[in-house]
Amino acid sequence: MTLKELSQLYYLQREIAMDERRLEELEAKLRPGGMKFSGMPQGAGAADKVGLYAAEIVDLRDIIAAKRKRCIFEQICLERYISEISDSLMRQIFTYRFINGLSWEQVAEKIGSNTGDSARKMCYRYLKNSEK
Repeated sequence: MTLKELSQLYYLQREIAMDERRLEELEAKLRPGGMKFSGMPQGAGAADKVGLYAAEIVDLRDIIAAKRKRCIFEQICLERYISEISDSLMRQIFTYRFINGLSWEQVAEKIGSNTGDSARKMCYRYLKNSEK
């Protein structure tokens, strides 16, 4: 497995968080006081902002649901890969980093390593050796 494949869960979770923030913004616009109405009649062909926001909210909810399903798939793949690593310390490093999404410094703290850089190097070394 490549570093890019290992990192997909992390980036997918960030995408979901970004989409959820956008969803909150859209929903806030539909709450009372969220949109500014002038009270003046709109011209012919003017867009129905409430309808557009509602449609965007529905679409965004579907997108988020699909990405959450993809997260489950990615996590299962990662867990299978990690479970096949024979070294317990390596399994811990991979789990903390790629499943839990911890920084290298946090990984080092969890495993009792000196620095995040040493944990990162151990991981990258393992990946390089497993490619051979």
